[in-house]
Amino acid sequence: MATFQTMAAFSSPVSHSCHNKPRFLQGMTSAAICHSSRSSFNGQALTTTIFKQTPQRLSTSRTFTLTIQMVKPSIQFIPGRDEQTIPDVKLTKSRDGTNGQAIFRFDQPSVFDSSGEVGDITGFFMIDEEGTLQSVDVSAKFVNGRPAGIEAKYVMRTPRDWDRFMRFMERYANVNGLQFVKS
Repeated sequence: MATFQTMAAFSSPVSHSCHNKPRFLQGMTSAAICHSSRSSFNGQALTTTIFKQTPQRLSTSRTFTLTIQMVKPSIQFIPGRDEQTIPDVKLTKSRDGTNGQAIFRFDQPSVFDSSGEVGDITGFFMIDEEGTLQSVDVSAKFVNGRPAGIEAKYVMRTPRDWDRFMRFMERYANVNGLQFVKS
């Protein structure tokens, strides 16, 4: 069995500058792409200057700024509301590697704080840049009549499902400071 466990989160700002010089060929349009990374998930601005070569002179025609939004990997119980609590995750895989199961345990999840305002828990959604993985196998744990935790199960029936889940978990682990521990 393997688990993902919380480790100290770290972050460092990353910035890149334009190192590419535009190259000009007769009758061709070229571009120099400069970009900076403000955050790996809040978007990345790319500034592109397009140069046109005319027989008389070299002129700059336009500068474009393109912002690329990347989706931050998240877990949701209510669509549109990211769960702030980091879960403990246990993974099991069959001996032949064709199927497996992930069990997520959340102690005092933030969804309990906002569920009255937003709505009911409708399922377990893992969202990243590739799309959404979902399960309806969600159960709540109560202590003295108060919600104390949530357990969600995600079943992978094919090697392709397993690979897709592991790509999500790698992204989610990187953002939330989880580490993989094989047991």
